[in-house]
Amino acid sequence: MSPVATLPPVQPPQRQWVKPSKPSPIDNFESFVRVRGSLDPTQEAVYYWTGSIHAQEPEKPARHLFDFEGFNIARTVIDAQGNCQLLTREMAVYRDPETHEILKTWENPYSGKRVNVLPVWNDPVNNLLPNQGGLSPVAVTDLGDKASYSIDAFLSYPSPLPRQTYAAYSQSDTYQGAELFNFYVDKEDLANPALPSVPSQISWTRLGPWLPWMQMADRPGQMVYHARGAKLEDGVKDLPQDLRDFVSGQQPKYLSAPERWSRPNETSWTYFKKQIDSGSYQANPPQEKELS
Repeated sequence: MSPVATLPPVQPPQRQWVKPSKPSPIDNFESFVRVRGSLDPTQEAVYYWTGSIHAQEPEKPARHLFDFEGFNIARTVIDAQGNCQLLTREMAVYRDPETHEILKTWENPYSGKRVNVLPVWNDPVNNLLPNQGGLSPVAVTDLGDKASYSIDAFLSYPSPLPRQTYAAYSQSDTYQGAELFNFYVDKEDLANPALPSVPSQISWTRLGPWLPWMQMADRPGQMVYHARGAKLEDGVKDLPQDLRDFVSGQQPKYLSAPERWSRPNETSWTYFKKQIDSGSYQANPPQEKELS
């Protein structure tokens, strides 16, 4: 029996949430800027996360494929219109669930192929947070001594990897996924005007297709990511040493936030396309190229 099944049911409060017409100490534009970044544009905010990735196939048990670890480094700049430019880049690595080593290659248990692992290198990942009457741009929940800021992003758009051209790497001509975030903060910190940036903890769930480098083609199924983390008090200095060393040796620009706004944003799919098209990424280790 699942341990969850032994817990008594929790009844949600019987109240209807209504968006207030005036900002409150938590439902406040500047409060969310302080949570996500800082009111000081020279101060960088590093959100670190760690978690797991499971595969789900129709009518089959879930499979723990990877552990997942990474960070987003951000700078927040208030523009002339009072909106917030969220200037960020992010990276992540896939780890062996048993040894916790950073994976460079991976033996795909579905195909039997050994494939080269491509870390997440997304630069930029920029967003504009609109200031609409001083209210928070995202949903807010009052949790007593704490507040939660929530983002539910459901994604559906033409895949950068159309199957006609990238059949081995693409599940569908449409990218569909979901990114679900919660940012948890102490209301006491939000009430402290001396803090341009406030401490925060996060939870993150993602649903998405097979990663291109897994070479799963159009096999039915999806990936489920579940992670937790926090804004690091001392920024990149607080990252795990092996992760920081990996970034320093591979792409050190990820240890600092972007200085200015740019588009388009990078994703794992657009980055993979650039790498495979340019020949910078080889899908399989040398001894297994004949299998690709």
